[in-house]
Amino acid sequence: MFLNAPLYPALVAQREAKMSVGRRKARVLCVTMIFNIFICILVGISWNLSHSKSGQQKVRIPSERFWRRQTVSESFWNKEQQRLDFIYNPVFKMALSNDSLANLPDWLNDTGPLDPCEPDRRVSTQIWDYNSLPQRFQDFLLHMRCRTYPMLINQLHVCDKKPYLLLAIKSLAPHFDRRQAIRESWGRAGVLANRVIATVFLLGNATATDHFPDLSWMLDHEAELHKDLLQWDYRDTFFNLTLKEVLFQQWFSQHCPHAEYVLKGDDDVFVNTLRIIDFLEGLPKTRAKDLFMGDVISNAGPHRDRKLKYFIPESVFVGQYPPYAGGGGYLYSGNLALRLYNVSRQVALYPIDDVYTGMCLKKLGLVPDKHKGFKTFDIEGKYRDNPCIYRSLMLVHSRTPQEMLRIWSWLVRPELDCQ
Repeated sequence: MFLNAPLYPALVAQREAKMSVGRRKARVLCVTMIFNIFICILVGISWNLSHSKSGQQKVRIPSERFWRRQTVSESFWNKEQQRLDFIYNPVFKMALSNDSLANLPDWLNDTGPLDPCEPDRRVSTQIWDYNSLPQRFQDFLLHMRCRTYPMLINQLHVCDKKPYLLLAIKSLAPHFDRRQAIRESWGRAGVLANRVIATVFLLGNATATDHFPDLSWMLDHEAELHKDLLQWDYRDTFFNLTLKEVLFQQWFSQHCPHAEYVLKGDDDVFVNTLRIIDFLEGLPKTRAKDLFMGDVISNAGPHRDRKLKYFIPESVFVGQYPPYAGGGGYLYSGNLALRLYNVSRQVALYPIDDVYTGMCLKKLGLVPDKHKGFKTFDIEGKYRDNPCIYRSLMLVHSRTPQEMLRIWSWLVRPELDCQ
């Protein structure tokens, strides 16, 4: 079909007019976009200048790589922890198969003996001053990876009635008098202030090596009589208090997971159980889940003096300690107790138990709360015989069995007026 000659110029003119309008729209859109970009640049420059003047740092592009190759520590514990951090890293855990694990660097693939409870003889070659360390250190390091020990005495029904508060007391086999004083005072199991209280004493094995007589028959009788002893077959020493902590957490997860709160302490502390129950009842639920409270020590590090009880050599550990609550006694939620047990597998055993617990809390992203009612370093001498002082405290260290009984009698006396 052919167009009539008179109509063709008109169609061409109409088409050119439409194209001209389109080009004008395109130019307007282009100018608008350039203007907006210019405004954004001005705003960005203005924001940077204003924040620079106000003392805040400018946004900077990192000059170094985000991912750095890890430097292997020369200190034994730190290297063990680096290995665990790698193994439990979820990224590497998913990426690595069992076959690829065999191709890891030696320091990561060093699993030690097949049985972790066999003496780990490699430590004598990996710690440069091993032979000069005190015997307690050598013993700890040889068995550092062992976390499983037979249970000699168990109490399967101590938590049948869901405890509001479980009192878990670290004790030694010969300390019969301390345990009995606790049972007759602040650690009495049953109902207190309308709350169910359960008590267990945590024991290792008293051996002839540590100059203890054979007390097994007496402990069996005590356990049968009071039904509150938990004992494991490991050597009960200062460095093994960490082991006592881990074994108790395992027992708790199996036999007492529904306890709402746990107070863990030594057998020479006095605890104002009434004050603790009163505090817990007023605790907001949002805070209760992550509760971990005590006499918190911050900005601490290892002691290098060999004469001190807490001596740690550089060959074993370097670095600062995380905030931790003094091991004399601390209070925490049952929910957190279960999480501590789970995360403890990711933290290498450390020879100081309260520091180790602080390390586990740090792994969970938590920091213990400091409460002035916990006095693990005692109170001023002039207040020691003041009944009203103890009414306001939660825990004080240390007290003899006779002092425990006397202080408890003050607190339960109805006529005591502390106004």
